[in-house]
Amino acid sequence: MSSAVTKVTQPAESEAARQAPEPASTEPATTGPATTGNGQGTDGPSGATPGPRGPATDYSGYPLVAAKHPWRWVGTAAVALGVAAVAWSLATNPRWEWGVVAQWFTAQSVINGLLETLKLTAISGLLGFVLGFILALMRLSASPLLVSVSWTFSWIFRSTPLLVQMLLWYNLGYLYEKVSLGIPFTDVRFFEVQTTTLISQFAAAVLGLTLNQAAYSAEIIRGGILSVDQGQLEAAAALGIPAWRRSTRIVLPQAMRAILPTAFNEIIGLVKGTSIVYVLAYSELFYTVQVIYNRTQQVLPLLLVATLWYVVITSVLSVFQYYIERHYSKGAVRTLPLTPLQKARKFFATHAVAPNRARSHR
Repeated sequence: MSSAVTKVTQPAESEAARQAPEPASTEPATTGPATTGNGQGTDGPSGATPGPRGPATDYSGYPLVAAKHPWRWVGTAAVALGVAAVAWSLATNPRWEWGVVAQWFTAQSVINGLLETLKLTAISGLLGFVLGFILALMRLSASPLLVSVSWTFSWIFRSTPLLVQMLLWYNLGYLYEKVSLGIPFTDVRFFEVQTTTLISQFAAAVLGLTLNQAAYSAEIIRGGILSVDQGQLEAAAALGIPAWRRSTRIVLPQAMRAILPTAFNEIIGLVKGTSIVYVLAYSELFYTVQVIYNRTQQVLPLLLVATLWYVVITSVLSVFQYYIERHYSKGAVRTLPLTPLQKARKFFATHAVAPNRARSHR
């Protein structure tokens, strides 16, 4: 009898022991269910309590592997090989006669011709852009007559070669013996001079270069002004800002960003365009070089002298263009681009710090 009771009560005790809560462990749990990025367990429902997270992985010891660009290196090697071949040819071919180039590069006659080229460029460029600015404003005016005159001027001088214009102005005395200033359609004259006396070689060169440059400058400036959003002008007018201040403080600073690249291209073209003045026998750089090689028969070295001086002038103009464009980009970009000097400093600073870091890790 007692054994039967024991058999009945023993399973009840074992089941009660199984249902009783286990005492809490004093050791921290080291494992838990996997969790997703939002902290929820991957095996349980979305409302389940996530398990404990493991420590964050330390990536400081992982090596940095640079991205590989094989075709970039292939292209760089091909271009470097071509540049080296050209440099080797220039250095080893005796027919370039670099000694003759060095002899005439700083000769007094060549320097005088260079100064005349710079003088023609400065005067014609300044007058050309001033006249072009006036023509651009005429083209944008509401007067049909001003618009027609401006359009006709640009059409004529852009349609004829610069060489033809030079010869036409130089031979203006054949058409008009005298140039006078007075009241039109009357005999009143305030000023009168012979055309051949007034139109010299220098005057014909400046006149031809200036009028040709003005025709192109007018379209460049007009395009830059039209690139400015007209809504800004309307907003400025609504605020009561005078028209002159709207033009000088709102329109022109923004238009300069569109005008400058093409304007500098025109100035660089004007520097090389002064070589056309040789047809007037004016002693600018190219004409001076021609006179020298006609006397010495050293054609290629003297042409190389003129070429190198043109390269120097255009390089200096390119530097000015970079800094002026950088100045007028202040209102368009958040951070101004680094200058070449700043880029060089950053490059050397970066490459000087990298070896020091490598030594410290060792």
